[in-house]
Order: sequence, then structure tokens, then C-alpha cells
Amino acid sequence: MTSTQVHTRARGALGGLLAGLGFFGGIAATKATEKSEYPRPGTPPEEVQKYFTESTTAARLSVLGHAVSVSGLARFTGTVAGLAKRAGKGSGALRAAALTGGGFAVATQMLSASSTLLLTSKDNHLQTTKDLREVSYHLGGHLHGVGFGLLTGALGIAGLRSGELPKPVAIASLVASPLGILGPLTLLKKQTMVALPIGHLLSLLVSGAAGVTLARGSRPRQLTDGSAKAADKEETS
Repeated sequence: MTSTQVHTRARGALGGLLAGLGFFGGIAATKATEKSEYPRPGTPPEEVQKYFTESTTAARLSVLGHAVSVSGLARFTGTVAGLAKRAGKGSGALRAAALTGGGFAVATQMLSASSTLLLTSKDNHLQTTKDLREVSYHLGGHLHGVGFGLLTGALGIAGLRSGELPKPVAIASLVASPLGILGPLTLLKKQTMVALPIGHLLSLLVSGAAGVTLARGSRPRQLTDGSAKAADKEETS
């Protein structure tokens, strides 16, 4: 593998770490600048509107953090798809799952952040505020979790099959996956909604850990020189 290939691979893999840094950085910046407590689901639209018009800077910093996170997640999706190619039998379906899940996670997070940005307008009617808040919440929570869960599931399976991820990281990915994929079912019972942030947190953590590992360019011992060269070729295609 050439130095250019190594550099390209590292940048893509470290997108997993960037996704977490952007997300948590956005939360920290929001907490540091907001003027009141962030509205929880079910908060009256009057209070939601008051928060987003009074804490405009906090809301925009949150959007910025999400933008950084989405950028990292998009790059990491490509890395997981590349890892799936090296996973042996069923690699095609696994790669499709990674690209579909990652793409869906990126799209829903972008739309959620856009809705949050629109909430900062002082010209919004209460019904508009209510609708935007619901769109932002469901897209960035339940639906985003489905895509992210599918991506982390593909990451875990590909990591185990290829041997390129430490087993604890791969298994943690498989644990996080159903928490995200089944997230919409928590709408049926409010007491189960705690699974959403847990699943998202775990997915971000395993993505960061996997990204750092893959960025180091480790190879599974069972790969022959020929298959290693083929894998390198796939990564640059």
C-alpha cells in the first residue's frame, strides 16, 4: 500500500471518530451557551419557540456540531463498505447494508439539523414550530437510529469476518445495532425510549474505536499477500 493510499484510508476511517467528536462537541457548546433548558419531547410549542428564539446561538452551534458529525459519518460509511468487501462470503449484501444504513443515517441527520436551524426563525407560527420540532426529533432520533444501527451491524459482522477489528469492538457494534434499528418501536411505549440515546451513544463509541483501529491499517493474519493487495485495490476504487 502506498503512502497516499494509507493517508486516504486513515482519513476515511477516522470519520468514525469525527462523528462522535462533532456530536458531543455540539452538545457541549449548546449547554454552554443556551439560556434555558432544552425542550423535551411533548413540550408546548410556546416554550419550544421561546427556547429557539432566545438561545439562537446555542441552537446554531448544535447544528454546526451535527454538520461535523455528519461529515465524519459519511466518510466512515465508505470505510465500513470497504471493510465489508473484505469480509468473504456475503460481502456484497454486507456492503449494500453498510451503504444503505450509512446513507440513510447521514440524510436523516442532515434533515434533522436543517429543521433545527429553521426553528431559530422568529417569524415561525406556533404550528410551524410544533411541526419542525417533531420533524427534527423523529428524523434525528428514531429514524437516524435505524440507519446508524444498520451501519454498525454491518461494521460488527465485517469486523468479525475479516479479523480487522478487535473482537470486543465488533461485538459491541452488534449489540448497538438492534438498539438503533428497533428504535421506532419505542414510540409504542415511552418507558423504552431510554434505549434510543443508549444505542446512539454506543454506536458513536464503537464507530470511533473502530475508526482508530482501521486508520492504523492493521491486517488480519489470515490474509495472503495476494488478497491483501486485492483489498488495497478495492479501497482505492
